[in-house]
Amino acid sequence: MRPLKPSRYERGIETALVKGEYINVSPAKFHAIARAVQARRKDAVLNIRVNSADLKSIKMKARRLGIKYQSFISELLHRVAHS
Repeated sequence: MRPLKPSRYERGIETALVKGEYINVSPAKFHAIARAVQARRKDAVLNIRVNSADLKSIKMKARRLGIKYQSFISELLHRVAHS
């Protein structure tokens, strides 16, 4: 049996753990974080048509922020919905 090779993501977690970048949190804080993550879970699909020039601009802004343009659009919708 071949040994499992960790992914880049898993190696990053392991490196951060060795460096001490993770900290212990109380169970209450852990559950609060878990609830926040659950509340932001994406569970609906939305298909829309947009102007290609607008989409190009959105993609450029998202790239500057280092995130996917779909995540950027989702965050914008979330902010508008909860403002």
